[in-house]
Amino acid sequence: MTEPVLVAVAWPYASAKIHVGNITGAYLPADILARYHRLRGRDVLMVSGSDSHGTPVTVRADQEGLTPEEVYKRFHAEFIQLFQKLGLTYDIFTSTHTRNHFDVASKLFLSLKENGYLFTEASMQWYSTEQGRFLPDRYVEGTCYFCGNTNARSDQCDNCGHLLEADKLIDPRSKIDGSTPELRETTHFYLDLEQLQDEVAEFLRDRQDYWRPNVMRQSLGQIETEGLRGRPITRDLSWGIPVPVEGWDEKCMYVWFEAVIGYLSSVVEWGLLHDKPDAWRHWWTNQESRTLYCIGKDNIPFHAIIWPAELIGVGQSFDEKMGAEDPQSLVLPYDVPANEFMNLEGQKLSGSKNWAVWGLDFLERYDPDPMRYYLTVNMPETRDTDWDWEEFYQRNNNELVATWGNLANRVLSFAYKNWEGNIPDPGELRGSDKALLETIRKGFKTVEANLEAVKLRAAMLEAMRLAAEVNKYLDTAAPWFEIKSDRSAAGKTIYTALQAIDGLKIIFSPFLPHSSEKLHSYLGYEKTIYGSLVTEEVEDDLSTHTVMLYDPGDSLTAGSEDLWKLSDLPPGKSFKQPSPLFQKLDESIVEEERGRLG
Repeated sequence: MTEPVLVAVAWPYASAKIHVGNITGAYLPADILARYHRLRGRDVLMVSGSDSHGTPVTVRADQEGLTPEEVYKRFHAEFIQLFQKLGLTYDIFTSTHTRNHFDVASKLFLSLKENGYLFTEASMQWYSTEQGRFLPDRYVEGTCYFCGNTNARSDQCDNCGHLLEADKLIDPRSKIDGSTPELRETTHFYLDLEQLQDEVAEFLRDRQDYWRPNVMRQSLGQIETEGLRGRPITRDLSWGIPVPVEGWDEKCMYVWFEAVIGYLSSVVEWGLLHDKPDAWRHWWTNQESRTLYCIGKDNIPFHAIIWPAELIGVGQSFDEKMGAEDPQSLVLPYDVPANEFMNLEGQKLSGSKNWAVWGLDFLERYDPDPMRYYLTVNMPETRDTDWDWEEFYQRNNNELVATWGNLANRVLSFAYKNWEGNIPDPGELRGSDKALLETIRKGFKTVEANLEAVKLRAAMLEAMRLAAEVNKYLDTAAPWFEIKSDRSAAGKTIYTALQAIDGLKIIFSPFLPHSSEKLHSYLGYEKTIYGSLVTEEVEDDLSTHTVMLYDPGDSLTAGSEDLWKLSDLPPGKSFKQPSPLFQKLDESIVEEERGRLG
């Protein structure tokens, strides 16, 4: 088998619609990486699912008078609908509310307990006298004792990124009714991060040469300046995974402890659904496996500190509980390329104020690739960025349509008309023809380097620069005039341009898969580049849940061949009459879309 690559994607809370900030923050980067690594012939799994047990789910359920399961299933269905339309190729998109996830999370919990990395301790937790219950972290908001942010949650401040101790929150208030809660004693299991601190720090230092600075600041930086303390991993809740210890019936695992376990349980589920119950080990106990975690910056501590601590703490015990004769340790994260935030028209995105570009709403009026393009060239990899409708309109028309779409359409249309739908035979190529093709070959290497380093914005800009180089070549050669005096020379030019476009189609395909597949078909290929997305209903003794699966089918990327290269285009090969890949937008959409905001 070839090199295993696990693309682990942030689990969306099944309590709110998905907007462009979520998409560019985690979901789109993951799909670009998964598609690229499939092109390289690697064993790729892209996994995630709906975070069904988060307190945002129970908050919304309380507000709407529904059960948490009803809320999660409604949003889970919307997520799958959006991801299918956008073309996000999850090998499995599942849910944390499955028997499989319950079992895997319980085994990991017990492994940590048996290895001595869990302890119990009584602590003070916010209690609502109005509701007669302990309040989960996200039910309580107040002022951060690090930065003064007045809207910090009791477990974490999204403004400064610090993990918070609930009892230190300043001016706490209930998110449900605004009342002031009081502190009462309760007992919980804690993950002994202090005992695991040295190993987590060593793991992070091994990666500081290539991890993003913002990730290092919120992980190794916090360890070196503040140190780690034990964090509670259970909560006084009824909706979630029960603590697998006798006498703890009234408590569940803390959602941020168990949700990250989904990266492991989803791979186990994928194997079970494909009748390969031991396949998960190829990605999770094989030390050659590369695991990439695509998340937003607000989730950095959980993925760069807490999850590695869990993985280190279980050692070989989890694999042993899964029945391994020769148990192995689990693979630690290779990279956590967390993105910053995307704002909207100069203001912070806000779902409650409808100040957002919602994914499904966008796709009712526009094709998916223009969104994917704009979100990639505007991706907040190193700083916050801004969705601006004027810029979206300009980039769509001036770059996506004018530079790339028109290039492909005019060359294929001209060739179809003048060579009866067959690739012209160029004979011996000229120096200028060879120079262009060499530019494309070098471009593959440049884009490859950027993709391997998870610099997706730079990779997309380089792809568009290469398309501009082909346009320059055509402007100089001018085959539309050349054919009138020298058909053979025009044939060389068109052949060269077609081969360059065929190569660019591969380079663009991780970013713009829908239009790339269309162009691939126009060029006369029978097999698709990628497979398709399907859904399946899975029933267990907990509930019936829907999973979305990626089916490679008979696509080019179904095998282990490395397709990341400029291939020879056979002269005489027949191709189809093309149509435009992208739609030019009218300037009126700018004010129309701005009018929808708020």
